[in-house]
Amino acid sequence: MESAIPSHLQTARSRHRRVPDDYTPPYPSFVARHKPAVKSVTMAYFGAQYRGEPTAAATKALAGIATRFAGENGPTHWDRAQYVDQAGFTNVVSVAYWDDAARFDAFLPKARDAWTGSEPGAGVGRFIEVLRPRVERYETLFSSLGRPEGVAVLADGMSGEVQEHAYWGGMRDRIPLSQTDAMTPGGEPRVVRDGARIRVVAHDNLCLIRSGQDWSDTEASERKMYLDDVEPVLREGMDFLRDEGAPIGCYANRYMRVLDAGGAPTEKSYGQSWWKSLAALERWAESHPTHVRIFGAAMKYLSTLGPNAKLRLYHEVTVAAADEQFFEYLDCHERTGMLGAVSPWVAAELGSTGEAGRLAP
Repeated sequence: MESAIPSHLQTARSRHRRVPDDYTPPYPSFVARHKPAVKSVTMAYFGAQYRGEPTAAATKALAGIATRFAGENGPTHWDRAQYVDQAGFTNVVSVAYWDDAARFDAFLPKARDAWTGSEPGAGVGRFIEVLRPRVERYETLFSSLGRPEGVAVLADGMSGEVQEHAYWGGMRDRIPLSQTDAMTPGGEPRVVRDGARIRVVAHDNLCLIRSGQDWSDTEASERKMYLDDVEPVLREGMDFLRDEGAPIGCYANRYMRVLDAGGAPTEKSYGQSWWKSLAALERWAESHPTHVRIFGAAMKYLSTLGPNAKLRLYHEVTVAAADEQFFEYLDCHERTGMLGAVSPWVAAELGSTGEAGRLAP
C-alpha cells in the first residue's frame, strides 16, 4: 500500500490526516505519478459559447485553437467537451495540459490574442480559464489503471494501490500541501476590464475539481444500471451546483460530455466546477443531500457489481495560489465560469434583471 503523496513531496506533518496509519481502504484506487523533476503543471480551458447550432464563426474558432494546440509549444495533451448551460448557451471547452512552464509561456500570448483579443462578433463568446499549480497543490484519483485522463496523461505513470481514499477527507489528504497548510481562501474576487475583455482576479486557494465518468467498456446490464440508476442522480447533483451552488461556495459548475476528434459525443463525461475553497467542496460532498444521493447510488452500483464493474471513474482536484490563476472572458453571458463569482459587479454593469445576457464592452 502506497501513500498518495509521492516520497519526494512528503514532509513532517503539522496537520493530521483524517484516518489512522493502519487504515485499509475497502477497494483499490490509484493516483498519477509525475517525475520528480516536474514542479508544476498548467490546466488551460479555452471555451467557445453560442446559442443553438454551431455557427461558421464558432466552427472556425474551434478549428483554430485545435491547430494552435498542434503547433509550436502546444500542450502535451488536450481534450474537448460540450454542455448546454443554465442560460441555454452551448459551451464547447477545449482543455489543454502542459508540464513545461516555459512552453506554456511561449504559447499563451498569441493564443490569447487570437481567442479573446479580437472584437466580439458573430454571436460567439470566448473565455480562457487557467490554473498553473505547483505539484504540491493538486491531486488525482483513479478507480482503475490503464486509461489516464486529464492532467494524468502528462504523468510518468500510475501508482500502486494508495491508502488515502474511500473516506471523507481523502482528497485533502492526497494534496501534498495539506501536510502543513489548511489552504484557507484569502481575499475576494474582483474584476479588471481591458476593453471588451473582462478578467476576473479571484483569490488565494481557489479550488477546481474535474470529476469524470467513462462507461465505454460497460456491457448491457451494467450499462443500463449506470444510465438508469446512477447517471440521473449525478445529473441532478450537477444541475443543483450549476443553478444553486453559489450559496454553498460553488462559483460555477459544468457537467460536460467529452467529444471525439470529429466532434461527436463519446461515452465519457465529467463535472468541472470552481469553488471558493476546498472546505466548501468537502462540505457539499460530505453532507449535502444532492451528493449524498450521488454517493448512495454509486455505492449501490459498485457493491452490486464488485470487482466486475467496468465503469471507470477519476478526478483531479487543485487548490491554486492567487498567482497561479488567470480568467478572461469576451462577449460571454454574466453567469459564465468565474463571472459568477463577481455577480454584484455584473448586475451593476448590466443593470441585470436576473436574465442572462451578453456582456457588452
